[in-house]
Amino acid sequence: MGRQIPNSVIGATASVIGQHYYSHSKLDTLFMESGAPGEPPAGNCESKCASWLRRCNEDESIDALNVLGEVIQDFMELEPYNGNVEKGQQRIRDALAKNSLSYQTNGRITLAGSAPVAVGLGDLLKRGDFASLEREFERAYQQLVGDPHAAITAACAIIEALCKIYIETFALELPSKMTVVPLWRTVQAHLGLNPDATLAEDQRKMLQGLASVVDGVGAYRTHIGSAHGRGIAPPKISVSEARLAVNAAHSLVTFIMEIWHDRDR
Repeated sequence: MGRQIPNSVIGATASVIGQHYYSHSKLDTLFMESGAPGEPPAGNCESKCASWLRRCNEDESIDALNVLGEVIQDFMELEPYNGNVEKGQQRIRDALAKNSLSYQTNGRITLAGSAPVAVGLGDLLKRGDFASLEREFERAYQQLVGDPHAAITAACAIIEALCKIYIETFALELPSKMTVVPLWRTVQAHLGLNPDATLAEDQRKMLQGLASVVDGVGAYRTHIGSAHGRGIAPPKISVSEARLAVNAAHSLVTFIMEIWHDRDR
């Protein structure tokens, strides 16, 4: 049996998530995409959330905490735009903490203290922590077979994080559109990675390929990834196609980090 969700966490999550979405159709889609089993339960939004989370606990084939992490990910990673969001996020964190659990970025629920405190993806990118970066991509690889859509979303999110941290570090002007391709173009220009006719042909092709990788992974994420709502029947993608996207993102991010931190030495 997989890890189960404590009752107090179910209560806090159901109340917060039910009020935040306050839409049966949105909740149905959210839970289905997160791997919750069965048809939508009856009842109001809060009771529906609670019933579905309890059902996850009862299904021996499911790691209920993984489902919980997926369900709360978008809400927990929102920039608080009002007091209700901030209070709701804190309520869920408090409920997890009382059960020796904590929420980590990308929808991971872990034992409190099992990961370095306050060390997020941004920190490891800033300091050039390649070992931790490998672990982030390993999580994406682990999702390939069970949820290739989510693996693509995770890989694209790492590229975006790298670009945002790089832009912040060097005080560059943010693009008007905060999606992966405009972010990448800003970083590419600053690093001097724009394809140049004076470069040898093979070098030029490699640099052009980097831009294609970013464009392709970003398009995959938009059309079939899990970030923008996949619907009940998302477009199909093979594990091999998803693995290609994750591997390409991995190579790109590692390459940029090496150039960045080699220059700082």
